[in-house]
Amino acid sequence: MESIDLTVVWALIIGFAVFAYVVMDGFDLGIGILFPTLKVGEERDQAMNSIAPVWDGNETWLVLGGGGLMAAFPLAYAIILPATYPLMIAMLLGLIFRGVAFEFRWRDPRHRAFWDLAFTAGSVAAALSQGIALGAILQGIRVREGAYAGGWLDWLSPFSLLTGVALLTGYAALGAAWLNWKTEGGAQNHARRMVHLLVPAMIAMLIAVSAATPFLNYDYWRRWFDFPGVLLTAQVPLLVAICAFVLLRSLAAGAERLPFLMLLVLFLLCFVGLGISIFPYAVPRSVTIWAAAAPPRSQSFMLAGAMFIIPIILAYTGWAYWVFRGKVGTHGYH
Repeated sequence: MESIDLTVVWALIIGFAVFAYVVMDGFDLGIGILFPTLKVGEERDQAMNSIAPVWDGNETWLVLGGGGLMAAFPLAYAIILPATYPLMIAMLLGLIFRGVAFEFRWRDPRHRAFWDLAFTAGSVAAALSQGIALGAILQGIRVREGAYAGGWLDWLSPFSLLTGVALLTGYAALGAAWLNWKTEGGAQNHARRMVHLLVPAMIAMLIAVSAATPFLNYDYWRRWFDFPGVLLTAQVPLLVAICAFVLLRSLAAGAERLPFLMLLVLFLLCFVGLGISIFPYAVPRSVTIWAAAAPPRSQSFMLAGAMFIIPIILAYTGWAYWVFRGKVGTHGYH
């Protein structure tokens, strides 16, 4: 029983870390995606200064989620990573490029156009890779005798491409909403126009992915539509509809903070829906979290460290966002 409890605890910890990464790094990836649409000069400088104090700290959650998966669920890690090697390589290269470009666009102004392009390319590559990887995991990974049994390109399918574009659109919407909240003048006006375009697009992509997922496998369909479970699962799309309505009304009212917060709630509801679809599998339809889990003593040892470090990360993250609250200008972090 102790082993089962620890396994569930670690599944929740990793799920929280992944969600924290998606929403925190999502909006600054979104700014990178939208970067070419911003005017060179003040608009781009404001956009960069809005994320400069926090962007690198946001990626802490990616390290926690990936490292936690390897340590707490080594079998799942050993299956998922080979199944998505090209995507993981593309994501990491994208994150490296955007990190280097972020610093060098200030340090090397003579080549700023190149670094701006690298910032955008890295952001798009990372976002697409993450979304396609999600689709690849949802559609199923071929497993034989506890090991990945598929090919180099098994991750590539119409569904995985759909989830890739959907996450790219969601990140762009988050980025535009963040800029609408944190910037002013021309940058804010542009961000407001982009939010009005991207939010309906994100909602449309969310509907498309949600409609396609139950047809991937009967188990997904059963989880969402079998009675009486449907009485509970139906609350998720209902809450999504309510949040989407509030989000669209807040945009029409010219709100600054509420659209971003409602987008975070929408991402949370998507994450809840993902949990409904796959729990208790670490590798959908192949390996459960209990089958993939590390020994109980290893989980206990790691949990002691996690209980110490996670509150510190949360405290530091909250403090950083509090210190750098409010609008930004063109002369900030750098």
